[in-house]
Amino acid sequence: MAKDLGVTPRGENYAEWYSDIVKRADLAENSVVRGCMVVKPAGYAIWELMQKGLDGMFKETGHRNAAFPMLIPKSFFEREAEHVDGFAKECAVVTHHRLKARDDGKGLDVDPEAKLEEPYIIRPTSETIIWNSYKGWIQSWRDLPILLNQWCSVMRWELRPRLFLRTSEFFWQEGHTAHASQEEAEAEARLILGLYTRFLTEFLAVPVVNGVKSDNEKFAGADHTYTVEALTQDRRAIQAATSHNLGQNFAKAFDVKYQSKEGGLEHVWATSWGASSRLIGTVIMAHSDDRGFVCPPRVAPNQVVIVPIGRGDDLERVTEVADRLALGLREVRWNGETLRVFVDRRDHLSPGFKFNDWELKGACVRLELGPRDIEAGQCVLARRDQTEKTPVSFDHLEDAVTASLTGLQEGLYEAALRFRSENTRRVETWAEFETAFQGEGGGGFVLAHWDGTTETEQRITEITKATIRCIPLEPLDPSDDEPGPCVLTGAPSQRRVVFAKAY
Repeated sequence: MAKDLGVTPRGENYAEWYSDIVKRADLAENSVVRGCMVVKPAGYAIWELMQKGLDGMFKETGHRNAAFPMLIPKSFFEREAEHVDGFAKECAVVTHHRLKARDDGKGLDVDPEAKLEEPYIIRPTSETIIWNSYKGWIQSWRDLPILLNQWCSVMRWELRPRLFLRTSEFFWQEGHTAHASQEEAEAEARLILGLYTRFLTEFLAVPVVNGVKSDNEKFAGADHTYTVEALTQDRRAIQAATSHNLGQNFAKAFDVKYQSKEGGLEHVWATSWGASSRLIGTVIMAHSDDRGFVCPPRVAPNQVVIVPIGRGDDLERVTEVADRLALGLREVRWNGETLRVFVDRRDHLSPGFKFNDWELKGACVRLELGPRDIEAGQCVLARRDQTEKTPVSFDHLEDAVTASLTGLQEGLYEAALRFRSENTRRVETWAEFETAFQGEGGGGFVLAHWDGTTETEQRITEITKATIRCIPLEPLDPSDDEPGPCVLTGAPSQRRVVFAKAY
C-alpha cells in the first residue's frame, strides 16, 4: 500500500520514509542552494500556525517582538570565547559588498576593491548583535526587564542536511531577555521551558521530557541550558526547543551594566531561548504512518476537506451543497478558532485518487459527498488516524467534525505517549546499556546512572553514539531519583539521566 502511494514503508527504510512523506505531502523540497530548502505553501502554513500558537503564549507572558540585523560583525562573536568556539565551524561569512563583470564579459567576479573592512557573519543566532543594542538601552534597574522575541531565519552551514530537521538556513524564533538578578533570569528560563512543554503537548500532541543539559551539551555561552526532548518513531531523541540561562556572560562581553536600586553598578543577567522549523520534522516523525502525513488538528492547514463526488450536472449540484456545508463549518469554533475547511474542486481526478491524496497530505477529517448522500441528507466522514468511515447526517455534522478533531488530537498524544513508555527502559550495567542501543529494537530513552564527569559522558558517546539528552527536572519514575553506581565507571551517581541517540 505504502509503495503504491510513493512512500517507502517506515519499517523498511525510515530515512527514505521520512523524505517521501515530506515530498509527497508537498511540504518542502531541496533547494539549488546547498543545504537549504524550499518550504512549499502547505509546509509554510503549518509553520504559520505554529508561530501563531507560540507567539500567543509569549505575548500572554509579557514578551514583545522585535527585529535585528541578519549580518553580525565578526568581532562581536570574538567577545564571548565559548560562544565563538561553539559556532565557528557553522558560520557563513560575507567579505565583499559588490560584484563586477569579468574582463571577457562572461559572468561576474567579486570586486577586490569592494572588500569589507570587517567581515560579517550571517547570523547563526543573535545574542551578540542584540546585546550590542542592549548596551545602549539599559542604564538603570527601571529599564529592566527587557523581554523580546524575534521571528527570523538563521544560517548554520550544515554538513548533512535533511529537510526540516537539519538545513543550513531554517526558520525559528529566538527570545532574548535582560534581568536585574540571577533569580529573575532563572525564573524566565524556566517559564519559557514550561511554555515549550505546553506547546509541544497541547498543540503538537507530542509528549516530552524536559530537563537540564549536561555541560558538554549546553548552548555555547550559557551558564546552563534547559531542553525539551521528544522521541521519534525510529526511537531517536529530537531536541524540540531549548531555553538558556546565560548568566552575565554576554553582559560582561558587551559591558552591559545597570544602576541598581541601591545605587551600585552591576552587570545584567540574561536568557535566550528558541524553537525552529525542526518542529515540523518532529511532528512528522512522531505521528505519520505509511499512508502519509499525520498532522495534529491544532496546527493542520486542512482540518476538514470536503470531496464532492459525481459527474456532469451531478457534480455541479454536489459541489454547490459542499460549498454550503463548508460555509457552515467555517463558522464553527474549535479550540477557540474557526475551522479551516477546504472543498476539493479538482474535477479531472478520480475520487479514489483524491482520498489517497488527502491522506498523504494529512487532512484531519475528510467528508465524502455524492448524489446519493445528498438524497439521504448525509455525508461520509473519514478521520485520518482511522480506517473505517462513518455516515453522518447534515444535522449532526458540526458535532461529528469537532468530536473527530478532538479525538484525533487526543488520540495522537495518547499513541505517542504509549510509544514512548514502551521504548523507555532503565538499565543497571554497562552490558545492558550497550544492548539497549543495539539491534532492530534498540534505541529509545535509556535511563542510567552517570558519574557527572565530561570524560565519562564523552566515552559513552564514543562507544555507543548515545548522548545525554537531559537530566530530568522531574523523574519519570520515583526510583530515578535514587542514587546508584555510574553505568560505565561504577563511581557514585545521585540520579539517573536520559540517554538516547539523537537527530
